[in-house]
Amino acid sequence: MSTQENDTEAVTQLVLRERQSRDRGWYDDMASCFAPDAIIEMSWFTGPASEFIARTRQRSTAGVWGRHRLSPPTVRVHGDRAWAELPLGIEFRIDVDGVEADLISYCRSQYRARRYGDVWKLVKITSIYERDTLTAAVPGHQLGINPNALLGYRTSYRCLAWYFEQIGTPLSHERLGDDRPEDTALHYRSEQAWLARVGDSCPRKTRSPCTAAASIAVDRMSDDEVEVALYGDQAAAGGLTAA
Repeated sequence: MSTQENDTEAVTQLVLRERQSRDRGWYDDMASCFAPDAIIEMSWFTGPASEFIARTRQRSTAGVWGRHRLSPPTVRVHGDRAWAELPLGIEFRIDVDGVEADLISYCRSQYRARRYGDVWKLVKITSIYERDTLTAAVPGHQLGINPNALLGYRTSYRCLAWYFEQIGTPLSHERLGDDRPEDTALHYRSEQAWLARVGDSCPRKTRSPCTAAASIAVDRMSDDEVEVALYGDQAAAGGLTAA
């Protein structure tokens, strides 16, 4: 295989191994996937990866446990940086007033990775939420949820937010989601810009890992400028291509 293919495979396996380790409770293996300064931005957590792993271990012990149904990731490599998108479903078996229920949250996790010598490490994970479902686990049973109780939540993660509020962990209303397409579009541009070494950036100034200057720099770039920075002068005509 070419160097590009080797890097793509290495990042693919890194992304999958991080989620497998989390679901199996292999926390030392999970920690080995991250760079020391890695940042996590997910539904219930924003902060260092080391703290995310510790709190994930605590929550699993307390019974708050979701498992991930993974789809094939798409990986783009540019030098010593890589960006992967991993579509997935987060599956929870929960209790709703004595009725066993299945909650599934669908999202696209965004992975930034960097190569340190010959080893790839994750430096950031962010998730874009799509939609979710909440159904009785046993056919014929009914969930006693008043639909009006869900009206105040974002449609991209409505059931997930409702559930986390029930267990005492309210979620931010400002997560990335397909119900806010402008934020999502700017996020993709910021990922492409980071991959092109334009600078670390994010779609909203409220996100602590970002700087206003970086956000402005990304916002001033046209789509063609991002693609040219990544793939050369011929890229704008043909669009982005996965490695």
